[in-house]
Amino acid sequence: MRLYEYEGKMLFKRKKIPVPDGIVVDKNSFFELDKVVYPVVIKAQVFLGGRGKAGVIQFAQNRAEAEEKINGMLGKKHGPFVIEKVLVERKLDIEQELYISALIDRIAHKPLLMLCLQGGMEIEEIAKTEPQAIKKYYFNPGEKIFDYQAKKIAGELGFSGDLLTGMANVIFNVYNLFIDYDCKLVEINPLVITKDKKVIALDSKVDLDEDAMFRHPELKEMGIVARNEIGELTEREKLAKAAGIPYADVDPDGDIGVFPGGAGFGIAALDLITHYGGRPANFMDSGGAPTQEKLKAMLGLLINNPKVKVIFGARFGGISRCDDWAKAVVQYVIENKPQKPMVMRMAGNMEEEGRRIFEEAKKEYPDLFKNIKVYAYDTPIEQVIQEAIKAAKEIE
Repeated sequence: MRLYEYEGKMLFKRKKIPVPDGIVVDKNSFFELDKVVYPVVIKAQVFLGGRGKAGVIQFAQNRAEAEEKINGMLGKKHGPFVIEKVLVERKLDIEQELYISALIDRIAHKPLLMLCLQGGMEIEEIAKTEPQAIKKYYFNPGEKIFDYQAKKIAGELGFSGDLLTGMANVIFNVYNLFIDYDCKLVEINPLVITKDKKVIALDSKVDLDEDAMFRHPELKEMGIVARNEIGELTEREKLAKAAGIPYADVDPDGDIGVFPGGAGFGIAALDLITHYGGRPANFMDSGGAPTQEKLKAMLGLLINNPKVKVIFGARFGGISRCDDWAKAVVQYVIENKPQKPMVMRMAGNMEEEGRRIFEEAKKEYPDLFKNIKVYAYDTPIEQVIQEAIKAAKEIE
């Protein structure tokens, strides 16, 4: 369960990880601004990155300016999320930005501590262009880090004196917070060194294992209670949940709607689309023999997303039959007359019947189905995905 930045920093304080002085303000609590020392940074509290580029991280020199900027942010949308509260923190004089995270390496099946002397940017980009810049330290499951290990790591990063002590403190507490609170991820980006040589967590990203929250009653006392795993639901996610559809928006600017079979292939589809240079809009699981009404609702969620230009679909018929899938798609197209192209692949149980349904629909409604392609098992899925990406890029 993803925490808001301010909630993550509440845990940081509890674990003695330094954070800037700050308060949370919503439309009913502007009086909290009496407590801050200016200048300040105002940060929208939403579960989406890119806040700086989107203009929902701003600075204010005094209270009047802070109120004006907060009023300008509250109620505004960042991606699919409405900004309902902001974190107001004292602005720091920063000398250097770094990166630190603790997470599970799902390939090595071990907890992993990662550090980088470059922070404040996409760590994935650094991993591609300068992989040697990222230092990795593996631990055994359940194993905690000791103080001497944290100091050794800080020393290996080139720190000495008071900065070594400050960095070691953060390393020690970040990793132990990760273990103690059954986290999936603890990330600070950027972790900063101020001009007066303090090591401070400027941001926080904490993802808790919701199933283990019962082991931490103190979370409830702090106001952190179980909610949707990824945070607040988007409007489409709310619609999907009400319809019983496993669905998540993954990129507010994604232009390829993913209409897969099971959840496993749904996840793989996101990786493949990204690998070939496309932008998937969503995750979706349409496996488990869904009804045709549910399949049509799934397709509608994608078609009605104004950012989605192309539908990528894949059905490997097993429990869920290809002919049922084909009937649902055909009925949806006849009833709603969508204009967006669909590039799909269908194979497996009742494939021939499914193919016949599509062919008959194309003959009867050639205009409606002119932009719908359905490939068979002999066309590699990678080729189908690349065609979907190409189609999306050709649409303005």
